Amino acid sequence: MSLRERIEELAAANKQEFGPEDFALFAEFKAALTRGEVRAAEQDGDGRWRTNAWVKQGILLGFHMGQLADMSPQDHSLVFFDKDTYPVRATTIEERVRIVPGGSSVRDGAYLAAGVVCMPPMYVNVGAYVDEGTMIDSHALVGSCAQVGKRVHISAAAQVGGVLEPVGAMPVVIEDDVLVGGNCGVYEGAIVRAGAVLAPGTILTGATPVYDLVREAVYRRTDDAPLEIPAGAVVVPGARAVASERGREWGLSLYAPVIVKYRDEKTDRAVRLEDYLR
Repeated sequence: MSLRERIEELAAANKQEFGPEDFALFAEFKAALTRGEVRAAEQDGDGRWRTNAWVKQGILLGFHMGQLADMSPQDHSLVFFDKDTYPVRATTIEERVRIVPGGSSVRDGAYLAAGVVCMPPMYVNVGAYVDEGTMIDSHALVGSCAQVGKRVHISAAAQVGGVLEPVGAMPVVIEDDVLVGGNCGVYEGAIVRAGAVLAPGTILTGATPVYDLVREAVYRRTDDAPLEIPAGAVVVPGARAVASERGREWGLSLYAPVIVKYRDEKTDRAVRLEDYLR
């Protein structure tokens, strides 16, 4: 049986107690996650993203199997308690991932490709996939199952939200060469296509429509598809007036992300990543 079939079978058994063979299977699954061999979401040949529900099911299974354990350092200078199935990820210098000193943490079951730079303090959760040359800046989060492409800059205090439940839900996807500005938030399975730029403070959620001034279009999440930001779009925080009578009377407006342009040579110069930092 394949790894997928065995994980699905174990999950379907709905056990409350687990034996050595079950923990061995979960360890095999988690190691495949950590190596990037299985992913919570992948692209089809036509560029569409699909969720691998069985992978998310396996991650949730690990929480169910785990026992609360003391994960504090030996001197107890800090105190941590978590499920023993998800310790801090073991990382070796052969992986060529830079983890700069200062309090960052990567949970076991997350994949970091060669050339990833982790600036302190930052956090990468289980099931996340972070591809080559990406920088995760200080106070940034890469949430559970988030898929981050190559040469992405996740700027200081940015939040790439986690989507672990329900198992069929699309996780957040940040494609190659995207700039996620400081204090941005991308949540609820939003997809940011390659080369897009999110200006500082931009928030993307499933419930927030995005207004494209260039193409004169409005992008929303639907029952069949998540919110998508087009490739190369430059998105800034904006506002739209509340149309109700009381809203007009009170002068209210609602937050609205706005696409003001698409990447050009000037934008490329402004957001170009410096190879010297990597």
